[in-house]
Amino acid sequence: MQRILVTGGAGFIGSNIANAIADKGEYRAVVCDIFGKSEKWRNLSKHQIFEIIQPEDLFYWLESNHEQLHAVLHLGATSSTTETDVDKFLENNFSLSRQLWNWCVDKQKPLIYASSAATYGRGEQGFMDDASQGYLQKLRPLNAYGWSKNLFDQFIATSIARGDKTPPQWVGLKFFNVYGPNEYHKDSQMSVAAQIFPHARENRPVKLFKSYHADYADGGQKRDFIYVKDCVKVMQWLIANPSVSGLFNLGTGEARTFEDLAKGIFGALGKSPQISYIEMPDAIRQKYQYLTEAKMHKLREAGYKEPFYSLEEGLKDYVQHYLAKEDPYY
Repeated sequence: MQRILVTGGAGFIGSNIANAIADKGEYRAVVCDIFGKSEKWRNLSKHQIFEIIQPEDLFYWLESNHEQLHAVLHLGATSSTTETDVDKFLENNFSLSRQLWNWCVDKQKPLIYASSAATYGRGEQGFMDDASQGYLQKLRPLNAYGWSKNLFDQFIATSIARGDKTPPQWVGLKFFNVYGPNEYHKDSQMSVAAQIFPHARENRPVKLFKSYHADYADGGQKRDFIYVKDCVKVMQWLIANPSVSGLFNLGTGEARTFEDLAKGIFGALGKSPQISYIEMPDAIRQKYQYLTEAKMHKLREAGYKEPFYSLEEGLKDYVQHYLAKEDPYY
């Protein structure tokens, strides 16, 4: 049976797609990740993962198993917004990604990788999943994470513009604000939905940032929140449609407010919302994004027809089937 390799496969999005691959049974799921002393192992503990490899063994494994390999899903990355070591971002998000691209070109294996909506910065150039060199060079990410992701998108754009050989299928996914099961190991980097839940469950007011923009009320800052199950469905569709290549946004196409998010969590618990507003720290106030919203026509035009969970539908499923359970893992 052919195998699909998922780098970062014990992480949030990675474990969700690795588990879905394992459960479907069409391919064997192989995970490459670092576990250390974390609880990430729980993200995989309910599913039959065929093989787990350490990052230092990645290319040895690839060379040894390339004939049985169907595709590479490259979701591993340094993603913490509090990380200050820029070299880590460059090594893990840019250099390693380039190596995987070159390997997939050489062996002619499909490569699906995680880009990020963080590449858009404040969104001055819009949120268009334009893969051209000119557009990507205009983007101004607000942190080193977004910059490192944009560097790899630019590397691919330059390679294609030169007429270089590519993998038989290549897809970059610009994930927007993803929430859902198996994000618990991320601690302070968890989605706002996961951070709000314990307060809502105990009938405590949840705290949202005040607004410092005339066009947005307190708690009215907007994000394109997408449920991780939708991300999994898109990746499964891409695996099943190898003729589709390109750089694509992955959001719902509809921005919603943080107040909507908080009300959705309380609603899923059958409780009346309790919300208070706090000052935004000076350190992030000047760089704060008030709106992110994916333009989704490109993925739709490529043939993806499935509807996305609404914010309320996704939060209800997340709360009632995961967060409120004694065992919240998928």
